Amino acid sequence: MPRIALYQPDIPQNAGTLMRLAACTGVGLDIIEPCGFILDDRRMRRSVMDYAGHAEVTRHASWDAFQARRQGRLVLLTTRAAVPYTQVAYRPDDILLLGRESAGVPEDVHEAASLRVLIPMRAGTRSLNVAVAAAMVLGEVLRQVGGGAADSPMARTGATG
Repeated sequence: MPRIALYQPDIPQNAGTLMRLAACTGVGLDIIEPCGFILDDRRMRRSVMDYAGHAEVTRHASWDAFQARRQGRLVLLTTRAAVPYTQVAYRPDDILLLGRESAGVPEDVHEAASLRVLIPMRAGTRSLNVAVAAAMVLGEVLRQVGGGAADSPMARTGATG
């Protein structure tokens, strides 16, 4: 089953949105600390709403702790990649890694990724919000490999609430 990993997040609302995405799709979420906020921040709770109990969230005290427990191929979403995310054959054990909103990931984390992908954008634009980027790429991963909540017999569709 694919996972999402968030490297040292800065913005609590994005972490909350990713937690909600994980809950709704049935994928796990790894939060690699330290975070730039307290994980029970009210802004994060507002974004995650009442979905927190439905999300499988694993906290890692550091990058090294995450690496020691990681199982699966690490796929880094980065503007420094050359391969569009739509031109990749994904695997069920892929972990989509997103960097800090303010700084991405350091070079050693970049080099640890087995695969680096980008979301093509218009000239003159820099990057997407990490939660938006995660949702786009996760959608493609789930389309290719299946799994997640969409394969559940209890699945329902809905864009909001």
